[in-house]
Order: sequence, then structure tokens, then C-alpha cells
Amino acid sequence: MTIDSTCRLSRRTTVCRLADLGLAACVIGAASPLRAQTRKRLASKAKIMIPGIARSNLDEAGRALGDTLVVLGLCDEIEYDNHDGKGGASAATYFAGKYARDPDALLMADTSLFSSIALQGAAVDLSLLHPIARITSDTLVVVVRSNSPIKTAADLGRMLKSDPQMVQLGIGAVGGVDHVVAGLLAREAGAPPTVSPFVPFARNFEFADAVAQGKLTAGVSGYRTFSADLASGRLRAIGVSSRKEAYGIRPLREHGLNVDLANWRALYMGHGVPKSRQAEVVEAVRMAVNDESWRRTLRQNYWDAAWLTGTDLATTLEIDISALQLAVRLLKLKG
Repeated sequence: MTIDSTCRLSRRTTVCRLADLGLAACVIGAASPLRAQTRKRLASKAKIMIPGIARSNLDEAGRALGDTLVVLGLCDEIEYDNHDGKGGASAATYFAGKYARDPDALLMADTSLFSSIALQGAAVDLSLLHPIARITSDTLVVVVRSNSPIKTAADLGRMLKSDPQMVQLGIGAVGGVDHVVAGLLAREAGAPPTVSPFVPFARNFEFADAVAQGKLTAGVSGYRTFSADLASGRLRAIGVSSRKEAYGIRPLREHGLNVDLANWRALYMGHGVPKSRQAEVVEAVRMAVNDESWRRTLRQNYWDAAWLTGTDLATTLEIDISALQLAVRLLKLKG
């Protein structure tokens, strides 16, 4: 089932909304005529299609970027289009078909979109989608309740190996990057591949509460999902899915669990958009992600800047997506 939720946002609306949030000084500076004159206007009206529901992390990233484009005077109006269904696969298929040559249409994608496509076995021709820019990345964190007998990620690994039926790992969306990380964690621990101790949650606050109340053994998600409860002490972090320490938390690999996977977010255009137009869009997005309002979004969401474009981007994403597809098959994840 596809849910099409379309919202238009004009420059005037954006400026007023940000001003209401106490950012008037920033907005006035960013939207001033003198500042806008130094930038090439991208379009009168642009569209950003976002796989998934409103208020998801991907949705908030897409809207924050669009807001910044409007405030900077690079667009007068942004139309946001949310498509939910098949873990985002329906949005990718729809975008590839309808906006193949549209110079003003963007698809906001992330790691979870492509792992979901692999899990669903969806027939999406990725060659019809052209990557424009990678803009953020964040690592996944594994948490337990504050008084859990599990003190380290190694403890969790031993539980998964010795008694996997007694372990319940909370994740976000089925097929998402946290689902893949949880699967890799179980595989590294030596849990039988036929065991699926994964419990999905649609809402972050319900997810965090389930871990804090002991209804789940542990939870796997982006740091933002658990940030408030980690700060208050309701939850305790035991590892991150990165090669090095993040958020002051040791990586899972230092506990003998070789799990290294991040959730990146990137923008795509249709394959038929001319290269000259692609270059213009890249430059506009580059200006947006260098603006203070976007950097504030990164800080608030615990995301890292991860700017990458061109051939390096295409190669990196091809490798990442292939690895995700392989992981989903090897882990025998189920939708």
C-alpha cells in the first residue's frame, strides 16, 4: 500500500516557521537579498520525494535540506512527497518511472531504502536512479536498560550464542539498516541463522520505553533514537557499529563482534537528467549543507557530515549497496 502525502513549502512559509522557532536572526541573514544575489537560483519550484512516512529520520533530513534551499533563496518553493510501501521500494520505483528526466525532482535515499529493497526482493532498476550527493552518515548504537545484567557487547554476544531464544533485539523498520546490523550482530555472536530474535518498532519512544522497561533484551538503532534516555540514565550503550569510537562508545569490533555499518543519506535524480543540470543541483546542495542551519540539523540529530559526489560517490554507493544485498541474503532476514 502506498501513502502519498504531499506538502508544499514556500520561501515565505519557511522563513516564518524558522522565525517562530527562535531562529529569526539566522533566517534574516540567510534570506537577505545581498546574500541570495551571490548564488545561482536552482529552480522556482523543486520536488523532494521521501520514501517512508512523515517524521521519520529520512523525512526530517529531506525537509531540513529543502528548508535550507528555500531560506538561501536557491528555490522559491519545495514540494515534499512521502511514499510509504515495501520499505521504500515503491517510492524508488515510482520516482524512477515518473521523474526520469525531471530537472527539478530529487529522491532522498538512505542505507535502509536499499536494504529494504533487497529484503523485499523488489524489482527496482537502480540504473534508473543517478546519485547526486551523499550528505550525512551516522553509526548505529546498541543499548540495554540501565540495570541490565548485560554489561558489555561481549555479554550480549554470549547470550545470543548460548540461548538465542531468550534474546529479543529491538529494531526499527523491518529491512532497515538497524535490522541488518542486528542480524550481523547475531551472526557474529554465533546465533543460529534460523533464529530471528528481532522485534520491530514503528515509533522511537515506544522502542526506547520497551528497552528501558526490560521488555527487550537490547535495542539497535541510530543514536538519536535513544539519545534522551541515554542522557537521563534510563538506557546504557554497550557498542556502536563503526570501526572506531563514536559518541564516546566503544565499537562492537572491540568486543569481538566484527560489525561495521553506517546509515548514510544521499540524493538521487532520474538517469535522464542532463549532466549540466546535475552539476547545478550538486552545487546548490553543496551550498545548503555548508550553511549554519544545516549544520545545526546535524548536531540536533547526531548525524555526521559525509559529503561525497561524482565518480567517488557512484563507486562507494555501488559497493555499499552490493554489500547490503549480500548481507540480507546471507543473514536470511525476513520481512
